[in-house]
Amino acid sequence: MKLNNINNLLELFFIQYKNQTDKNKFLLSSLKEPKKNYSWEKTHRSINKLAIELKKYINKGDRCLLISENRPEWFISDLSIMLSGAITVPAYTTYAERDYEYIINDCTPTVIFVSNTEQFNKVKNTIKSKAFIKKVFSFDDLENVNENEYQNINKFFSDLNKLKNLDTTEINRKDPACIIYTSGTQGNPKGVILSHGGILNNCEGAIEILEPLIKKDQTRFLTWLPLSHSYEHTVQFVQITVAARVFYAESIEKLIKNMNDCSPEIMTAVPRFYQNLYQKINASFNKATGLKKILVKKMLELGLKKIKKEPLNSIEKIQDGILERIVRKKIKSQFGGSLKTFVSGGGALDKEVGYFLNAIGLPTLQGYGLTETSPVVSCNPINDIRVETVGPPFKGNKVKIADDGEILVQGENVMLGYWNNKEETDKVLKEGWLHTGDIGVFENDYLKITDRKKDILITPGGDNISPLKIENELVNSEIIDQAIVYGDNKPYLVALLVLNDEKKSSTSEEIKQQIEKVNQKLSKIENIKKFFTINEKFSIENGMLTPTLKLKRFKIVQKYKNSFEKLY
Repeated sequence: MKLNNINNLLELFFIQYKNQTDKNKFLLSSLKEPKKNYSWEKTHRSINKLAIELKKYINKGDRCLLISENRPEWFISDLSIMLSGAITVPAYTTYAERDYEYIINDCTPTVIFVSNTEQFNKVKNTIKSKAFIKKVFSFDDLENVNENEYQNINKFFSDLNKLKNLDTTEINRKDPACIIYTSGTQGNPKGVILSHGGILNNCEGAIEILEPLIKKDQTRFLTWLPLSHSYEHTVQFVQITVAARVFYAESIEKLIKNMNDCSPEIMTAVPRFYQNLYQKINASFNKATGLKKILVKKMLELGLKKIKKEPLNSIEKIQDGILERIVRKKIKSQFGGSLKTFVSGGGALDKEVGYFLNAIGLPTLQGYGLTETSPVVSCNPINDIRVETVGPPFKGNKVKIADDGEILVQGENVMLGYWNNKEETDKVLKEGWLHTGDIGVFENDYLKITDRKKDILITPGGDNISPLKIENELVNSEIIDQAIVYGDNKPYLVALLVLNDEKKSSTSEEIKQQIEKVNQKLSKIENIKKFFTINEKFSIENGMLTPTLKLKRFKIVQKYKNSFEKLY
């Protein structure tokens, strides 16, 4: 399929629908509700029926706010909104009432979709005062809400007969497909306008990367990263491009169980997931004794040689073949047994984690991007993984490094702009180039991220230090779960630490020993001299993590400013 000839995302779906010889095979499946499966036929009919209903309330270009956990109805609603001529505005279910109020005031949606009563309750007060909101749709029945105040789309789908297909030819590649609000590590979120062509362009690059892994039969994807995130939002169209079978996970807590439920072949996630995986598997390896310990050590040694492209001698090749069957296969079986690759995006993957996962037989492709680029800029291919890079740029992307080291991106995948915010748009879009705020270099055509322009600490001596690099080293230790490094224009660096649950009772001396191990891997100016610990973990609920599990650095530093300053 030539994606550059397709006009919009709906056309992509309808072409794939027509290509299915068996239209009754499953496309979308909920692991939370195992009986809830949507075939290609049912999905196609549901999209058309909902779009016809939506057209009663909206005009072309109107916005529709979509607040839901990942589930089949999410995908159906997204495409129905587009088919009706409107623009999808996905929102995280973890937002607070004031966040929804801000987004509703900013994008003025005509229609709102909510999954359930919990989500409706967060917006009901705002809805009452907004005359521009004409209709509320839900996926479940809403408790204590009059039936005339909303419509449950699942009841609506009970009769899908005699439906006409709506026309998609009026939508072109330059039209907005969605407005995705950046979760924002500081300040109010900005609405990033992504085009149909931008997401299709991303799909084209993704297919080139995944082609060696895609089989003729349905490739199984497990999706858990919120579909309101630009990364997973685009992945759903990659899944359509390859006519995959899509499973929606129950929750992050049940992710490993869900992997065993559906045996996925491809799964996308953010670095925090892989960091947790690394800590758990590594802790298990450290407990090994006797022969098991010897086998694990050898497996890691040979795996690292392979991923670093160091040749194995003939004996090592035999050993590695045996270890593949008796160790790596056992590790893979804990994740469903069929995994061909993890794909990491949404932040920097620590190199130690990347080497480790690839060495133990869990191929992990690190990519790079941002919401403003639909979202992927580059990604490692499966046949040439270079762990310390984020791979070559996707086809159709132009990437260059500015004089100050900043990564600049140009191409169809670059956003149309920020919704209602020309001032911020003009700050990052200059002469057709998106200024990413990330610092990088090219190494043999592979892009390598070296720093974040906004997250640099500067010493009194003028040295630039990346706190993220040090924080990654700290959380790779056995006892530290979360860390924030502080010290802009200070004589030395200090850290706030959150210990993992099993090590909460660690003494100050034990923590110092762990920090000393980390300091040995760092330059002198990067060394942590002092620290303090807190008991409360940073979470989405307490407002210290973004929905994609990134630390809200500015907010954390402000909250604990006095504690940091006392260390000087």
